[in-house]
Amino acid sequence: MSRPHSQDEVEHDARRTRQWLAGEARCDGVVRQELLELGAAMAAVTAAAAEREPVAVAPAPVGVDPGAAGADAAPIAKPLPPELLEPLETNAEMRWEAMAGQGQVVPNDRFFVRNHTVTPRLDAETWRLRLFGTGLRGAPTRDNPVEFDLRDLRQLPAEERTALVECAGNGRRHFAEQQGDDFPGVAWGLGGVGVARWRGVRLATVLRLAGLTDAAVDVMPEGLDPDYVTGGVNLGRVRRPMPVGKALDDVLLAYEMNGEPLPADHGFPVRVVVPGWIGISSIKWVGAIEVSATPLFSPWNTELYRMFGPGQPAGGGELAAQSVKSAFELPWDARIPAGAEVLLRGRSWSGHGPIARVEVSTGDEWHPAELVAADRGGAWQRWTAVWRPPAPGRWTLRARATDVTGAGQPDTTRHNELGYLFDGVVRHPVTVV
Repeated sequence: MSRPHSQDEVEHDARRTRQWLAGEARCDGVVRQELLELGAAMAAVTAAAAEREPVAVAPAPVGVDPGAAGADAAPIAKPLPPELLEPLETNAEMRWEAMAGQGQVVPNDRFFVRNHTVTPRLDAETWRLRLFGTGLRGAPTRDNPVEFDLRDLRQLPAEERTALVECAGNGRRHFAEQQGDDFPGVAWGLGGVGVARWRGVRLATVLRLAGLTDAAVDVMPEGLDPDYVTGGVNLGRVRRPMPVGKALDDVLLAYEMNGEPLPADHGFPVRVVVPGWIGISSIKWVGAIEVSATPLFSPWNTELYRMFGPGQPAGGGELAAQSVKSAFELPWDARIPAGAEVLLRGRSWSGHGPIARVEVSTGDEWHPAELVAADRGGAWQRWTAVWRPPAPGRWTLRARATDVTGAGQPDTTRHNELGYLFDGVVRHPVTVV
């Protein structure tokens, strides 16, 4: 399933990279020295660009004090029952066994949490969405933006969309466990993913009300979580641009999740949902949106969320659509009774398009799984397979999926230095007793 060039993340990233290398794109907040170290080719161009124009200082945050969450605040607001979620630093991974018998969407209590810092505690009454930039009529500034409050958004035509959100590092743990590659970053299993019913107003509606002009090329939402500091460098608020074509297509400013107001950990009071793009694009706790007539970059698509390593271009390669993955709705190293048929359940998904077929293996051979008809063409695909364990002992379950574009799951995933987009077949251990 292809997307128009104006909406495609890979094409957008490649075009913006060329513009950045040519000194034609603005990249506020990116540490120039960090970019210089990415490769000789990028170093030569960025050094030349630095001589032409001083590096801009990251603007002051919009909306709340960076310390508003409190120095001692827990990084995650909601309870973390061990049967539903596994804490991972400032994040929490969904346990796949918690999805057994659930419907298509992931209940809010077990939806994974991805935090760069901590969940901010925001007040819906004082929250404002602030739009500014050269792509809006009159070029409002960050200090004098076009503003909407939550009541304004709720009075606009609402839409509901069932969409999948997945961390680009989902599956990173399996690089180490199955391929011997150990990477920095959160050691996700396969639980850094979820599907929800998001309700809100189309970003396109708000952009037009704010005075979108034909000159606009990029739109960059920014979160209200505290500044992200890494390696002693403050990169500012989490933010990532998208082309105006994508912003006008299917992007949602969501204020409800699965029929409830957004929980704090998932973006309260309003978040961005960008269907089909990696999770970092779906900015939580959105406070400011820059609409620019100049191509934009941020640290979240220059230093972070890029593909570095052998075979990648200088400066890193673009993150393609989310890879194909499959997971069993079973505990890791589950215990299964011998001598009876077992109904194995699982889910498969892909950023390229709907899942076309799934195969399951409990030994050397692969057999087709039964797809749940209600999920056809949906955000992910549930499936079942019947297995009668032939004997007690240790067994390995495997599942692999193929989507409608023909993209599938290899035995191993190509190396990249940050452990993104794992798509290999996961070997799920079980013990038959």
